[in-house]
Amino acid sequence: MKSPAVIQTYHVSHTKPKVNIYYPVITQLEQPAVQQQLNQTMFREMNKLLAENHYYEPDLVELVGEYEIKNNQRGILSSNLTVYSFSGGANGITTAKSLTFDTRTGRSYTLQDLFKPGSPYVQRISEYVRRHIWQWDIPVLKPFTQIRPDQDFYIADTSLVVYFQQLEISPHYVGFPYFPIPLLDLQDMIRPGSPADRMMAFAGS
Repeated sequence: MKSPAVIQTYHVSHTKPKVNIYYPVITQLEQPAVQQQLNQTMFREMNKLLAENHYYEPDLVELVGEYEIKNNQRGILSSNLTVYSFSGGANGITTAKSLTFDTRTGRSYTLQDLFKPGSPYVQRISEYVRRHIWQWDIPVLKPFTQIRPDQDFYIADTSLVVYFQQLEISPHYVGFPYFPIPLLDLQDMIRPGSPADRMMAFAGS
């Protein structure tokens, strides 16, 4: 059994403007080159979120950058980076970016990478989202049609969680609409050897 990655938190803060940034640093991987690659990727993606949320602009009032580890087992690391920023006006905005890695190879996975080539994963996941928008009575800005092929996602144990950014499909007050889908419900489409396949094997063990 692959041991979990060891995650440490690096903290950056200052008061004018009010800023607190917490981002993950992986340590003690067996492959130092992979460890360096993953840390560089997470730092780069957090920095993109900071730039998108006015960190480097003079009108920034407040910013908080955080992370959550959603999965850290079987050599699969799935994390969620979030940045909240406020530059005046009625509301601040929060943006998220999720990353799913193989800690053995350093490979980063998109949603498409989890499924067999040519499989109708967009349609299947979209049907699931439509059904649960209705069942959970989630307010939407316009009728939902389908997810993007590269929709935001993370893996949490034996579920695939697809989600939408603030204002992507729902009003601001809704926040991030999350849709957890049991991997076993998608098993006929899952690509062998992918993170979804490895975690689905965990579900059946």
